[in-house]
This record gives sequence, C-alpha cells and structure tokens, in this order.
Amino acid sequence: MTIEVGSTLPLAVEPEEKHHHESYSALVWRRLKRSWTGLLGLILVCLLILMAVFADFLSPVDPKVTDVAFAQPQTISFRDKDGNFVFPPRSYPVRETEELDPITFQPIIGPDYENPQVLGFFVKGAPYRLFGLIPAERHLFGAVDGTPVHLLGTDKFGRDVLSRILYGSRISLMIALTVVFIVTVVGTTVGMVSGYFGGRFDAWVQRFVELVLAFPQLPLYLALASLIPVTAPTNVFLAFVIIVMSALGWAQMSREVRGKTLALARIEYVRAAIAIGATDRRIIFQHIFPNVMSHVIVAVTLLAIPQVVLLESFLGFLGFAVKPPLISWGLMLQDTANYSAIGSYPWILSPVAFVLVTVFAFNALGDGLRDAIDPY
Repeated sequence: MTIEVGSTLPLAVEPEEKHHHESYSALVWRRLKRSWTGLLGLILVCLLILMAVFADFLSPVDPKVTDVAFAQPQTISFRDKDGNFVFPPRSYPVRETEELDPITFQPIIGPDYENPQVLGFFVKGAPYRLFGLIPAERHLFGAVDGTPVHLLGTDKFGRDVLSRILYGSRISLMIALTVVFIVTVVGTTVGMVSGYFGGRFDAWVQRFVELVLAFPQLPLYLALASLIPVTAPTNVFLAFVIIVMSALGWAQMSREVRGKTLALARIEYVRAAIAIGATDRRIIFQHIFPNVMSHVIVAVTLLAIPQVVLLESFLGFLGFAVKPPLISWGLMLQDTANYSAIGSYPWILSPVAFVLVTVFAFNALGDGLRDAIDPY
C-alpha cells in the first residue's frame, strides 16, 4: 500500500466528554450520602416528623382515656396459653392473679391468658380528626375488638404511655422548631447587619448581645415562667414559654453569624458590589446571606434544636414548660420525680428514650451536614 506525499489520513474522532455541572445542593446531597451517620440522622428526623404529624393515626389508644393505674407493658405473642402458634398475634393484658406471693402475700401480677386481645393493622378505635379536619377512626395498630392495648404500660392515672408519647412529640417538636426558627431569623439578621456595618453601631449591638448572654438563663426561665398565673389558658402559657426561650437564645446565633460576616465583608465580590453602587440591603441578603447559610444550617441541626429539646424536657420536668391538658415529653417526666415510682414502674421512663433519639438524630444530621457543606 502506497501513500502519496502530502495526503492526510482520517483521524479517529473521540467522543466528546459530557461534563455535568452539579448545583451546590446536589453536591451537598452527594457528600451527605457518603456519611452513614448523616443519613441515619436524616431518616430518624423524617420519622420523628411523621410521628408528630400522624400521632392520631399511630396512637392505639386515646391518650386521655384512663384505665388501670401503672399497668405493666403488654407483650406481643404468637403463642396461645397452650403454647400453640397463632396468627394474627395476640396480646395478653396484665392482671392480678388469684395466686399470692409467698413472701409478701400480695397477688401475683401476670398475663391474663383467658382474655387474649387479637392484634391487627388499620383497626377501628377512638375517633379523631386527621390534620384537625378529616374525621377518622382507623388506627395503624391495636386490638381488633377495640379494647385498649398498653404496649408501654400506663401512668399513675391509667393513661396509655405510648399514645401520650406520640401526642407529646407534637408539642415538644413544635416548641423546638418554633423557637429555633425565631432564634435563627433574629440572630442571623442581627449578626449580619452588625458585622456588615461595623463601627460604633457594631460596638453597641455587641454590648447588648453580651448583656443577653450574661443572664443566668435557668433562674430567669423559672422566674419568668412563674409570672404566669396558673389559671392562664394553655395557649397563652405555651406562647409565653416560646417567647422567653427565643428571647434568650438568639444572642449566641447572632455572635456566630457576626464572625462569619466580618470575614465575608472583606471579600472581593462584596467590595465589587459596593464599588458599583449596590445597596446595603442587596449586599447583605444577596451576597452575604447565602454564604452564612451553610454555617446557620449546621448550627441549627447540630446544636440549636437538640438544646431546645433538652431544655423543654428539663423545664417540663420542673413544671414550667407545658401545663395540662397539653402533653409533652417533659411534662410526662414529672412522674419520674419519685425514686420509688421509678423502681416499681420503670416503664414511665419511656419518654427519655424518645428525647435521646431526637437529640441523637439532629446531632447526627448536623454532623453529616457539616462534613457535606465544608468537606475541607
């Protein structure tokens, strides 16, 4: 084969590589998926929110209905009294038997095999309004015959602990999310404005922030909560508690955002925006705000929400957060104030497990977001 001089051979054309330009949120999500703790926290947070939204549907019993006080938790069994396998599963109520303890001569408490409760899904129960609008009477699980099932036992008034925990998640999470929303909005705005303008205005704002941070928060919480009369409506008391927590919680967020703003105000694109005559409002909310949001999101999920959940539980334990007939995890923990009650009825500590899971969920999500937003 001969090739003429000056001739050119066709070259193989390689296919052009396709470059996919990912958005910032897509990059954060891709990094978050690599963290199993972050994904676990995200899943738990979603489950907690769903639990609070559908508490009526998930609760097997009306949380206000009373039964036997301090009834032991019922177990789910696939065996009948003779040991034979049965389906669907059954639950045996805990009752006092005719046998006596040889030492204390008290009736022995045990499962009542003569009156089993057949369990099922989507059973009829106490009527409620889904989302406060749609009348319904179906519950996710419970006894087929409609009798109350106490999988986590009852409290001192005979109210179902599991149902009260599910209903209490609404108030506890609502307080936490509302307080954190107010704290984030106020603290972020004050911090950005103070750090951007600087000078004497920044100095006066920071002195006020230091004054708020210097308050001993716990005695102030107790003093302000005690100002509300006992006869005040529950909504008024709840709103006052949210306002007090928000008023004392925004200062720390403001201090953190101010530090980020001081660094961002000296970056070239901010100086360029000032040079072309952009307004201060546009610079703060169009250039500085998007860059501090990553820090705010991490601070909210990693610190703010867990702190408010723990604070509400502590104040509710002391009786300064929520008043009956409202239900919250902190209010339920008042039953644990007596050590003898804890030793005899340990299932009343069940709300503690949900508080710990909530704190862990938001901490894990915040830790994963921190690594995803700023991997370096």
